[in-house]
Amino acid sequence: MEIVTSPHVLKPVSITRVMGLVCLALVPGIAVYTWLIGPALLVQLVLSSCAALAAEALLLKLRCKPVSPFLMDGSALVTAWLIALTFPPLSPWWLTVTGVLFAIVIAKQLYGGLGQNPFNPAMVAFAACIVAFPALMAQWPAQGLSLSLVQQLEVVFGIAPRIDALTAATPLDAMKTALKMDLAHTHIQDLLANQTLYGTFAGKGWEWVATAYLLGGLFLLWKRVITWHVPVAFILGMGAVSGLCWGINPTRFADPLFHLFSGGAMLGAFFIATDPVSGCTTPRGKLFFGLGAGILAYLIRVFGTFPDGIAFAVLIMNLCAPVIDLLCQPPVFGQKLGPKKEAP
Repeated sequence: MEIVTSPHVLKPVSITRVMGLVCLALVPGIAVYTWLIGPALLVQLVLSSCAALAAEALLLKLRCKPVSPFLMDGSALVTAWLIALTFPPLSPWWLTVTGVLFAIVIAKQLYGGLGQNPFNPAMVAFAACIVAFPALMAQWPAQGLSLSLVQQLEVVFGIAPRIDALTAATPLDAMKTALKMDLAHTHIQDLLANQTLYGTFAGKGWEWVATAYLLGGLFLLWKRVITWHVPVAFILGMGAVSGLCWGINPTRFADPLFHLFSGGAMLGAFFIATDPVSGCTTPRGKLFFGLGAGILAYLIRVFGTFPDGIAFAVLIMNLCAPVIDLLCQPPVFGQKLGPKKEAP
């Protein structure tokens, strides 16, 4: 008698395949990002990847763990790519390496490796570096900057001196600074009319990078690498709060479309907040996790000190994830939710 597997039983999915699909989904964003700022991003990707694999191999060796299987799973590579995409592309090489080492050694391996880390390693690295090196983490390429690969390599590796004219504030940072310096007279629409910084609906050029991340995120949804809960809740959370502030005072606050397509909103919604290890695992828990991360990210970027709050919002929600999952556990089949009744 032949036993046929039930149609609801799914074949196991390897970590290597999942991480490979995540890297593939990042390619559109990397391509547009490179077109916008030049080949320095590719240099940072190679640099961060090499540092991540080397640190992972060394720590696995020190922990007497098999090196090859863990290096081949692709998790270190995804962390390295996220760090390269969130750090300024013209930042010095040692800053990128420091962030990668902090992510792999401190945030991942010292907690037990893949599947044991309570915080997103890439966001731990970003938060640590922006607190320790705020000036370097704020040096983003100026709009219209045209440097050859050799010139960008000289800046990254410290061969050429770092010139302030090469860098400029991001649209989010420029808007926050202008509004804080002149609260009585600055009108948000006057800032958005600045064609050197702002494009069709967000930061000039950066809006298309965010769109590319959105397409990559939709690819992950199509491949069922992630579920819809976190990204949809994140976008709704940020969109709702930004829409509320914009509706109350449109002269002081930007519209929701600007916030969703500026900074790391789309990267955070689809690639960072969806981390299955440090995030929530229950369906309802994912909704609360994404909603909280989106709201916190908006509040930090608008009212906080830092220009973008994705990293800190995700880390705060990482702290809350165990409790959220505990409160959002679905009922066991055959049982009802609620306190158990004592037998008479």
